[in-house]
Amino acid sequence: MKYLVTSALPYANGKLHVGHVAGAYLPADIFVRFLRLNHEDVIYICGTDEHGTPISISADNEGITPHQVVERYHNSIKSAFDGVGIEFDNFSGTAREHHYQLAQGFFTNLFNKGYIKPKDTKQFYCEHDKRFLPDRYVEGLCPKCSATGARGDQCDACGQVYDSISLKEPKCKICGNTPIVRDTRHWFLQLNQFTSQLGDWIAHKTYWKENVRNFMLNLLEQGLIERSITRDLSWGVPVPIPEAEGKVLYVWFDAPIGYISSTIEWAKNIGEPERWKDYWHDPETKLIHFIGKDNIIFHSIIWPAMLMGQDQKYCLPHDVPANEFMNLEGQKISTSRNWAIWVDEFVQDFPGEYLRYYLAANAPETKDSDFGFKDFQQRINGELNNVLGNLVNRVLAFSKKHFEGFIEPVELSDMSKAVLNDADNIVSEIYDGYRQYQVKKNTKLIMDIARIGNKYFDERKAWVEIKSNPDSAKETLYVCLCLAYKISVVLSPIMPLAMKELRDMLGLEPVQSWQEAKQLINTKVYIGEVKPLFRKIEDSEIELQVAKLGAVPKIAPEKVYKPIKESISFDDFAKMDIRIAEILAAEPVPKTDKLLHLKVNIGSEQRELVAGIAAYYQAQDIVGKKVLMLVNLEPRKIRGIVSQGMILAAEYDGVLSLTIPQRDTEPGSTVQ
Repeated sequence: MKYLVTSALPYANGKLHVGHVAGAYLPADIFVRFLRLNHEDVIYICGTDEHGTPISISADNEGITPHQVVERYHNSIKSAFDGVGIEFDNFSGTAREHHYQLAQGFFTNLFNKGYIKPKDTKQFYCEHDKRFLPDRYVEGLCPKCSATGARGDQCDACGQVYDSISLKEPKCKICGNTPIVRDTRHWFLQLNQFTSQLGDWIAHKTYWKENVRNFMLNLLEQGLIERSITRDLSWGVPVPIPEAEGKVLYVWFDAPIGYISSTIEWAKNIGEPERWKDYWHDPETKLIHFIGKDNIIFHSIIWPAMLMGQDQKYCLPHDVPANEFMNLEGQKISTSRNWAIWVDEFVQDFPGEYLRYYLAANAPETKDSDFGFKDFQQRINGELNNVLGNLVNRVLAFSKKHFEGFIEPVELSDMSKAVLNDADNIVSEIYDGYRQYQVKKNTKLIMDIARIGNKYFDERKAWVEIKSNPDSAKETLYVCLCLAYKISVVLSPIMPLAMKELRDMLGLEPVQSWQEAKQLINTKVYIGEVKPLFRKIEDSEIELQVAKLGAVPKIAPEKVYKPIKESISFDDFAKMDIRIAEILAAEPVPKTDKLLHLKVNIGSEQRELVAGIAAYYQAQDIVGKKVLMLVNLEPRKIRGIVSQGMILAAEYDGVLSLTIPQRDTEPGSTVQ
């Protein structure tokens, strides 16, 4: 089995911040390291996304070429990745000749098959600058929610995508003048022609994360529409047809092709120029794209369609584990306001591995997470130092003091066997967690092994045993050594350098295989120089970091409401039968984080249904509550359960709240 792992190409228009690392890069790096411990055939591919409007704008503002902007940030981003130990097999970029040729070939194949068609459209045009204004060259008020600073193609406040000319009060970002609307011609990818293929493909992806699969299914259900894949820009991959002179490929058409061009570059660099085909042209290759949730549509709809439309068959994505966002001290990260933790600056103040551990322990896997400096300090001091570091230091120091640094295998008591068996069970859980990209869960489980070791050491009282029963003290040290040995394996995908340092102190070779985590040390070990595995973070260090953030003006979060949907007739509304339902029983749906299986009483009968409220309510807390329920919704099978209705809830700022009647009301009562 071959694995081809990618991370979303970081945009070469700014520095790397912790939100980037938490979402798409650290999870992928951890997964790849885990696979290699299991001797899987895997390559990890990435590079910078080097085209698009923001790069052109930056170049215009600075009076330099787009290539100079790209080169600066490509080097900055790669250096930041090095600082936190993100190791790619190849880190390329899309502004390279072999990528241009490949991207143009993709376009040509799709165009010749009728999957790409021209269409006359209207677009903003700046009379002052004498140019069309694509995407981010124009800003104004969102036509959906009226938020300020909305871009020409999307509003960051409400997340809506719209036709750029519907923007209210548009302004050219170059000169500030109001643009006019002119006719222009662009080329569109006919996504609707791939509806059947995409539907058949997604039908087998039952193991995908819910947010990704549901997003794709909703788009298919709504009906796919054509999508413009060309822009009026001078910087980018030229559209390879004569009638499109002066236009380039839309950045989100050419960017994912960068996964392939980077792999081609990797194959050339290792002296096997055809090797890339072993991965991309093998339908059995497990292609896994690690991304943030804002890139789901491109990787689950547009990119697979582009691959399906090629003459040469490519492997399709096996999985698209999209993570949520990471905020900073309770606010959304904002690069424009400098409200961010820049990775290159952070690793000047703290070890990069501390950031790896914290982001893993606080990973935004199923919902947005928050980076807090106090929380960061507590994780490093309270977990790495006080739990794992304490176990290692007390065992190794005790061995140095009483046994000249030697620890050797001994006959184990039932108590010791039970402790090691508990640890092996946790190791098995950790293995499954890495397979399912659950690094947050795994950091807790790994600390649980260290806690077992500390508890065992305390209960055995080695400092007392050494006086009356040295052999028992030897057993205590050996068992704790085996626990540290297991940790050095299972934590190595997250903290490879620290675990190498631990094994150096244990006199062991670097970890070679995951199987070591299931084994005991079977030879005498000589403990080398003992030194603290981690250092504590002082309050003064955190105060300095908080002060840096304090220099950035905070803004009150703007209340953003979803746009009101299109009007419906009273007859349409009257078709909905909403009633009071009493929740009789509730339990989590297996293998999901968001779904609860409910049994409800609606007066005339009892029903079962599935509700996506598990992230906001514990099952036991809602039993007995009376809620509003749409009872005449067509039944739908979800995770093998026939859901006969829908519980109503209010959503604001990503949080769901059940709608509950103010007065006690009988189940089955109608809502009018």
